[in-house]
Amino acid sequence: MVNEAEELTTRIQDFIYALFKSKHITPNAVQEQMLASHVKAMAHRSLTGEPLPEVEESLFEEISAESMEMAQAVVDQFGNLPVEEAWLLSVHFEVAKDNL
Repeated sequence: MVNEAEELTTRIQDFIYALFKSKHITPNAVQEQMLASHVKAMAHRSLTGEPLPEVEESLFEEISAESMEMAQAVVDQFGNLPVEEAWLLSVHFEVAKDNL
């Protein structure tokens, strides 16, 4: 399962960086590292079915629609993760957009 997780992580990261490029978003090194860690954890949850702890939707009200849409597009690539994953992932996009 390790190879499967690594392959899934790489595929999703490639998808994310294509999204970033299309939106002219350039994350800094720290943001890249945090995003990589998050995507690896998402791949693990996708493969094992491990649930997220409960997440409160209201915490993400300040996230832009664009960041939320990008995050949902990424979550859709997995095919089996809940919407809460997109809420959490959207923060990475929102923060990286501020680098412009």
